[in-house]
Amino acid sequence: MEEPIGLLVSKIGEQIGVNSMALELGIIMIGALFLGLGFHRKKDSKSRYYAALGWIFTGLYFYLQSAHYVEISDPVLVLMTASALPGSIALAIWEIKNENTPDALQWLRGCFTWAVVPYFVIFSVPYLNMALIQLTAESTELMLEFCGLGNYHIGEMMVARDGAPDIPVSEWDGNKWILTESLAEEGFYVQFFDSEGMVIVQFIMACSGLQSMIIFVGAIGALSSVSWKRRARGLLIALPTIYVLNMFRNAGIVWLTESYPNWSLMGIEMFDFTHSYAAKAISLFAMFLMAIALFDLLPELHKHIMKIINPIFDVAEKITGTNKSS
Repeated sequence: MEEPIGLLVSKIGEQIGVNSMALELGIIMIGALFLGLGFHRKKDSKSRYYAALGWIFTGLYFYLQSAHYVEISDPVLVLMTASALPGSIALAIWEIKNENTPDALQWLRGCFTWAVVPYFVIFSVPYLNMALIQLTAESTELMLEFCGLGNYHIGEMMVARDGAPDIPVSEWDGNKWILTESLAEEGFYVQFFDSEGMVIVQFIMACSGLQSMIIFVGAIGALSSVSWKRRARGLLIALPTIYVLNMFRNAGIVWLTESYPNWSLMGIEMFDFTHSYAAKAISLFAMFLMAIALFDLLPELHKHIMKIINPIFDVAEKITGTNKSS
């Protein structure tokens, strides 16, 4: 049974004649637009209302993605996406209650705006989407062969159509400059073959590490009080490091999946374990270390993050205190 919010959004899409992918893209871009207005028009008395609407639309988009992560059994992303809507509502309330927007909240508006817009521009332009997937697959192949871990080759770029068989992009008659039709979950992908021609994994846009990189683009780009030189220096440290770490991540997943095809832990096969559990945990830890390294260069980033999460700590302390007193 579909959860009620997702069902309501899909019904609205049917009523206005818009497919689910286009509707979700519309929701996130509306959210980014309102957050952008709140960020760039700080002195406008209505900016807090723009931002409040932006948070709700943005949270709704990420919440709608949780159904997909439930299907593929990715507990980390299920938790993160499912909590997006209540978290965004809390931020919207915080926005409305503050007539004078705190600098940290103003930064958070810009952080999401600077992250969402470039990510979905790449997602919505098939040429950019496919180029990123191809680069990710070729980088992984180069890493594996350099390490002497096998002989691999990359298949043709494919497109997973919604309700129709997958076909090579060369046979696809869709618009390659702007995505105008709903695709299946995989979207564009390339298959990764071993020396015997067996498919090991397939690479999609989510394998590129773009999500991790774009978080730092938003967080650093929104530091409006910091000079462009320092922000550029921070990005030059973060982005190449994430890209290289993602190459190791992908290579490790491919090698382990091929080398231990019969391995399982409590019914979880090697690919699902490395992709949904081990790699996610390592990636989150690596991002945490990256943030700590950047705090020395950009102390303003640390200040804003602490001011954003302090209310969460305050609530946790109140709950703990209540439990102790009872």
